[in-house]
Amino acid sequence: MRHLILSAAIPALLMGACATAPVATGAPAQQSAQRGPAPHFPRDLTPAGVAAADDHLALEQVDGAEAQAFVAEENRKSLAALTGDPRYETFREEALAILTAEDRIPMPSFLGDGIGNFWQDAANPKGVWRRTTLDSYRTAQPRWETLLDIDALAKAEGKDWVFKGADCLAPDETRCLVNLSDGGKDAVVVREFDLTTKTFLADGFNLPEGKHRIEWLDRDTLLVATDFGAGTMTESGYPFIVKTLKRGQALAQATEVYRGEQGDGGYGVSPAVYRDKDGAVQAVIITRPLDTFRSETWELANGRPVKLATPARVSIHGVLGGRLVFSAEENWSFGGRERRSGDLLAVPLAALRGEASASAATTSDAAELVLRPEARQAVSDVRVLSDRLVVAYTDNVRGRAAVFSDRGGQAWGRVDIAVPDNLAVGLGDSSKSRGEVFVSTQGFLVPPTLSLADADAATLTALKSAPAKFDAVRDVTEQYEATSTDGTKIPYFITRPRDLAMDGTAPTILFGYGGFQISLNPAYKPEMGKLWLERGGVFVQANIRGGGEFGPDWHQAALDGNRQRAFDDFAAVARDLERRGITSPRHLGIYGRSNGGVLTSVSITQHPELFNAAVIESPLIDMLRYHELPAGASWIGEYGDPRIPEEAEWIAKYSAYQQLRPEVDYPRAYITTNTRDDRVHPGHARKFAARLGDQGHDHLYYEDTAGGHSNDADPVANARRWARHYVYLAQQLMD
Repeated sequence: MRHLILSAAIPALLMGACATAPVATGAPAQQSAQRGPAPHFPRDLTPAGVAAADDHLALEQVDGAEAQAFVAEENRKSLAALTGDPRYETFREEALAILTAEDRIPMPSFLGDGIGNFWQDAANPKGVWRRTTLDSYRTAQPRWETLLDIDALAKAEGKDWVFKGADCLAPDETRCLVNLSDGGKDAVVVREFDLTTKTFLADGFNLPEGKHRIEWLDRDTLLVATDFGAGTMTESGYPFIVKTLKRGQALAQATEVYRGEQGDGGYGVSPAVYRDKDGAVQAVIITRPLDTFRSETWELANGRPVKLATPARVSIHGVLGGRLVFSAEENWSFGGRERRSGDLLAVPLAALRGEASASAATTSDAAELVLRPEARQAVSDVRVLSDRLVVAYTDNVRGRAAVFSDRGGQAWGRVDIAVPDNLAVGLGDSSKSRGEVFVSTQGFLVPPTLSLADADAATLTALKSAPAKFDAVRDVTEQYEATSTDGTKIPYFITRPRDLAMDGTAPTILFGYGGFQISLNPAYKPEMGKLWLERGGVFVQANIRGGGEFGPDWHQAALDGNRQRAFDDFAAVARDLERRGITSPRHLGIYGRSNGGVLTSVSITQHPELFNAAVIESPLIDMLRYHELPAGASWIGEYGDPRIPEEAEWIAKYSAYQQLRPEVDYPRAYITTNTRDDRVHPGHARKFAARLGDQGHDHLYYEDTAGGHSNDADPVANARRWARHYVYLAQQLMD
């Protein structure tokens, strides 16, 4: 099996000096904003009471007449303000040149005997799926063979197709399941593609649009979790039933092999087939999510599911030598031994099944424990090969890598891989048969270098280096720490001009996320460097709680009722920037998307005095109704359940949509989303913009019509998107 993943960004960072700030002071929200309830704050926090207090429910109808009229008028005003700016066309051209540049690194995946790549440029904005040999890939001008032209396919079929990756059956990898999205949605249609003939098979597997979870079992059988009809999807809109689908069968004829429950949370039940280097199946693992982060792990053995005794919070990386390789995301007791949250483990499947014969012969403590990160460390990625693991981890948000070899019941052998210091390290695709892994290193001011790691030798061989896309000679990156309200040290990175006058006038973007255990390991952001840094701007990236920079505990510190900690951390960084003389509220703007939209919308409602700009993109904002909007209920494990009175009370304290007040002087915000975003409903952004307008607050709202949540549909459209962002930020922070 080979997955070609298109949307996973490889993390990076550039380190500098580290310092500590004094304890931040101040209340969690602006004091003047706490005098009595906001005018649209529900008197009744039940779902019915929240809905009754909402005067913009019509904007939740994605294609409703009132909603579309609202979008059209808001787009008209915003485009006039943004694209009418004399800087817009320059920004758009510069962004487009970067996004379609021919000298970008073509990110590779192992594909059969060769290398696969998906490529978008000005001539093929929807992209081409192509392949070459590894020897050719090493050259400056690889000779590519086109497998599938998405632009030509979209034109021929009259569809707005967006390529969402392919899954090819090992070991030959000539039969592939191609995922195509209409307009960039998460939901895809799946078609079987033959790489030898470069055609879709007329009698091949063909699944209608849906949020499928699919794996090859063998050449004529798939494991499928999808919408099998009424009553087969969770309230979040994800599947909870797994079936085997034989070649030639319709979905209605598939055979059930596993069933969760309709009340399950998370992103739906998911099958995974792990194979050895020759393509033989080692294990079939099914993950049943109970909520966003807790799950049950099952093994499908001889067609029958067996529950495994894994931790409830777990990240599974693969199977090696009969052992399940996973990261424990909570403290865990097993076989009389205690494991810590964050440990990387390799535990025999037989022991996890509870087989009596395995209990007596279970491996030693040292053999099961692969890596225990230290206090400021975290495992970031793992690749499972035939007899060893390649592990990327962070040490105070600096990238490291090592190879761990299986020594059969003894402590794992470890050899560190020499990587450049003060950069991020990201793992790409891997090949068990070759014992190789693609590795990327990069920093804020250091363009990416792609290397090939030989796991046997624990060495890196550089393959390609991206050229610089902006002039970074006069800039420097430093790492500092702010102190949050409860005394916790919050690291953040500043990229700024070396000769910056510390007088508080620097136009500064503060970027954050703070959720879902996602680490913000700073990457080389060429469009930011060209459109912002080259014009004297400062870029700051905050590693607030809720992320995974220091492992599961860093994430779980801001879950549920402790969510306020993430917002306090972000505000503490803003204050620390002012204290250091980097910037001031007049010149400080914030940017966040998706969960970062929670962060930015809350930040301007709790602390409008700290900021003069906010780009709020593809956001969650109405946190009292987020579970009602697809696919919101899947995130209850992150935010809590507004249907439970106790939890609704602490969610309501920060939900920005309900907390808006007409008398507060908010910064002129730019809210933007996508009509075809089926991950975070566009109703969040629409309603927030509408209420800002109702209360007389100046704002901009723009809604694109295609692209989906990940904004990966079209580099031409993406160039316009970045130009709008930076025009707005320049207007607010530079003018």
